[in-house]
Amino acid sequence: MWTDLLTRAPVGLLPVLIFLLILLYMDSYKLVGLRTVLWVILAGAILPIAGYWLNGYALESLDWDFSTYSRYAAPVIEEGLKACVMIFLFRTHRIGFLVDSAIMGFAVGAGFGVVENFYYLYLAADAHIAVWVVRGFGTAIMHGGVMALFGVMAQTLTERSMKINPLLYLPGFIVAITIHSLFNHFPGTPILTTLGTLLILPPVLFVVFQRSARSMHEWLEVDFDEDALLLEQINSGEFTESKIGRFLSDLKQKFSGPVVVDMLCYLRLYTELALRAKGVLMMRENGLDVPVGERTRAKFEEMRYLEKSIGKTGCLAMSPFLQMTRKDLWQLYILE
Repeated sequence: MWTDLLTRAPVGLLPVLIFLLILLYMDSYKLVGLRTVLWVILAGAILPIAGYWLNGYALESLDWDFSTYSRYAAPVIEEGLKACVMIFLFRTHRIGFLVDSAIMGFAVGAGFGVVENFYYLYLAADAHIAVWVVRGFGTAIMHGGVMALFGVMAQTLTERSMKINPLLYLPGFIVAITIHSLFNHFPGTPILTTLGTLLILPPVLFVVFQRSARSMHEWLEVDFDEDALLLEQINSGEFTESKIGRFLSDLKQKFSGPVVVDMLCYLRLYTELALRAKGVLMMRENGLDVPVGERTRAKFEEMRYLEKSIGKTGCLAMSPFLQMTRKDLWQLYILE
């Protein structure tokens, strides 16, 4: 029995993790750290426990037969649980591009799929090896793939928004539960559904990675030049004549002089850190990884102090000239 179990376990548990490692290797900018991925996998691994109780309660309440329930209700509950982790990552600015949205989504699904397969392995340790081929290469990768698609669609629809309208998560969620439901519709042809998953998912993610790499390269070039020009203006006498300089002058009527000075310091620090983050990403693109020094960490501490000094009202007043997007906050998160 133990020999059979040791043979089947890698087939059922490892494919989805290997696929995730391949995605991480394809990320030339190293947008997602291994420690972050491990935390996201752990978060996904906890979800099947909640799903077990929620599915049991819903199955009993709906009084449906198991086949109907697995096709129409289970996908909604399971994808809803996984989507909660992704929405948290979006709301805390830990996702900025299509690549990291795909990796994070797949990591959530990988954690979910591994624990679910481990549970089935415990229940049916003597099942035929073909069952574990299907569960390892089909079901688990499906769990990761649909959540990667959710992340990609959510990022595409929300990347220009600072405050995300919850309705913008809906298209990706509908796609995720639809694919999950279709997968569960064909229990009699598991090999075909597994082959379909393996034939469709890798090309889709490959296209996503190519598109994201081009988008990020363009964003880095344009924004780097804009940030460099702004920092040059701040450090020169030309700043007072710029649009932002005039805006700060207008704020003197509403805020005390020291607060306006803190706002200017905050803008300078923010721009310096944004430039630093873009420089780090450009170096990563060329195969170099530069550690963040103590001076950079000290600047983050100074920014936090300035935020308290300026206050919430002052921060809101600064928002028009800071022009922060989720990508801007994401790059600071990457650097920090």
